[in-house]
Amino acid sequence: MASGTEVAEVAKEAPGMPQLDFSTYPNQIFWLVVSFVVLYIIISRIFLPRMAGVLEDRQNTISGDINMAAELKQKAEEAEAAYHAALAEARSEAHRIADEAKSVIKKDVEAAMAKAEAEIAAKSAESEARIKVIRKNALKSIEEVANSVASDVVAAVMPSVADEKALKAAIAARLKG
Repeated sequence: MASGTEVAEVAKEAPGMPQLDFSTYPNQIFWLVVSFVVLYIIISRIFLPRMAGVLEDRQNTISGDINMAAELKQKAEEAEAAYHAALAEARSEAHRIADEAKSVIKKDVEAAMAKAEAEIAAKSAESEARIKVIRKNALKSIEEVANSVASDVVAAVMPSVADEKALKAAIAARLKG
């Protein structure tokens, strides 16, 4: 181990930190300037052109992407306009088809109504004809019954008057009104 006096002697012989030694300043300044010049040349000749190229590529990529985005936006707007036009056309076509279907259905309903009305009119005419026949037969039956009853009554009440023609004429006149 070194004694305290030995350390003190070594410290006196050493000039101190070389950076703070004024006798080495010109040498340090020279190498500082040489280092900065070499560093400047390396950066300006190698790194800056590469960085400028990267920045230019990046700017070109960004510009290309922006242009592509603008084109895609325009295409999307055109597609949206075409979609809206197709949708409007489809709606108008659907309305046209619905209107045609309504008119066909209306014609079918009108035809069915006309057919039903014709059938009802025919059945009504047939029923009226049957009613007329039934009335006619009923009137004949009434007349026959009236003639029979009247002759029986007249024969029972007045046996001496037995004029059938006069009795039938009186009954017919009374039945007509």
